[in-house]
Formats: sequence, structure tokens, C-alpha cells
Amino acid sequence: MSADRPRLLYVTDLAYPARGRRYCDEDIDLTARLRDSFDLALCHPRDAAALMDAFDAVVVRNSGPVLHHQEACDRFRARAAARGTRVYNPLHGRGDMAGKQYLLDLTAAGHPVIPTVDRPEDLGLLPESPLYAVKPKAGADSIGLRFLPYGELAGLPGDGSLLLQPRIDFAYEVSFVFVDDLFQYALHAPDPERRWELVPYEPTPDDLDFARGFIAWNTLRHGIQRVDACRAPDGRLLLVELEDLNPYLSLDRVGEDVRTRFTETLTQSLHAFLEA
Repeated sequence: MSADRPRLLYVTDLAYPARGRRYCDEDIDLTARLRDSFDLALCHPRDAAALMDAFDAVVVRNSGPVLHHQEACDRFRARAAARGTRVYNPLHGRGDMAGKQYLLDLTAAGHPVIPTVDRPEDLGLLPESPLYAVKPKAGADSIGLRFLPYGELAGLPGDGSLLLQPRIDFAYEVSFVFVDDLFQYALHAPDPERRWELVPYEPTPDDLDFARGFIAWNTLRHGIQRVDACRAPDGRLLLVELEDLNPYLSLDRVGEDVRTRFTETLTQSLHAFLEA
């Protein structure tokens, strides 16, 4: 690390057209806050591998779906591993960072997750449902998502490239944001049809136990993680996604006191990560 202030390369796609969200606004605001403690530059995911050697660490934030720049991301990961580059979040995450296999693993292990299989012949392991969600295992941001009745599932490819889940008639979705293992805030979408219209949510102790269970499972000592869940008809929370690669934080939906506390916690985490 340099003798002066730590230098961070902040990876973001400011032009990514996210539905219902503005990645650029969040990253402009957050980097402005982080500049109080770090020397910082922003770059696109396609440029990260070429630029990262001049920095003490790379912070991957709102970089968009990996499949839009898969070759560049693979090159970045390989170069970072070869050079021992510090990447935040660290690249050994077990959630979305490693693909969607974790949904299958968690289902098989009996964790509270939307039941998931990846082969039509395993549909018997899922609860019966009028419709089933079908999405690419390598997808992101609902790309390729469709809903099919049971009778149309048998003709799907059996090569493990698709995820199959019962469509859950949930009451609402809720997201829990963590820095390291520290809970920061929660947001929920009261209307399932308007999932990006988020409002602050006050979690119960049981809600936090649910979310913390997945943070512990992921074993990332440092990093930003978002645990997305839905409230099932029986009242239970079920995991929808464990986002540990580049979770959008919806910081514009929380108060200034929460944004300030989040930035302070993130700053402390980054310093500890750099000093480890």
C-alpha cells in the first residue's frame, strides 16, 4: 500500500440502463463520500484489468451483469489472482459471484431458500405450482426469466443450464444490506408488481437471524452483501438471491443518517481489508 492515502480503483458501469434504478447516481454519491478517506478513480469493468496495477485495491460496485462483458471480467479475475490484487468484494464469494449454483446447494442442504433444481427430471423435488420460473443459470437482472406451466417443462434442455423454481405467491420482497457481518439497513417492496419501489423496513429479530445465516454461510470476512428474500404465504422468509458481487444498495431510499453510517462502516471495512 502507498505511504499516502490508499488508492482505490472503483469499478462501475455508469451508463448501465438498470430498470427502476440509477446506478450512476448511487456511485457518484458514494465515491464523493469515500474521497474523504481515499484517493479514488472510477473505471468501466472493461478497463479494470488494464488499470488496476496502479491502485492498492479494486472496489467492484455497480458494474452491471457479468454476461454483458464476460471476457473482460474473466481477464480481470485471472489477472487479479495472478498478481495478488486486493479486490473488494474478495473473489472467493459463494453467492452470485460464483454463479447460481448456490441456490441448488442451499436447496439440497435444506436451507430456507426458494426450492431450486436445474434439470426437468428433478421437478419432483419441487412443491407443486401452477407456474414455474425458468431462468438461465448464467443470467442476471431477470434476463431470460419466463414462467411456464408444468406441462411445458419436460421439453426444456436437461444440460443443467436452466434454473427451475415454483412461482411463489409472496406477500413482498425484502432486502438486507450488510458490510462485512454488520447489518446496515433493510428495504422492502410492498407491491410485488413494483419491486423497485422500495421503502425502509424494520426487521424483526427472526428476520435478522434469517439474513445473518446466509452471511455466515458465505464466509466473506470483508465486503458488501445483500440478502434478498420473499415473504412466503406461510409467513416464512425464503432466500431469493445472495448478492455478493455488485449489489445495488438503493441508498437513495434511506435517510441521510443511514447513508452516513453506511459510508463510515464501509470506510472502516476498506481500511481493515487493506491492512489485513
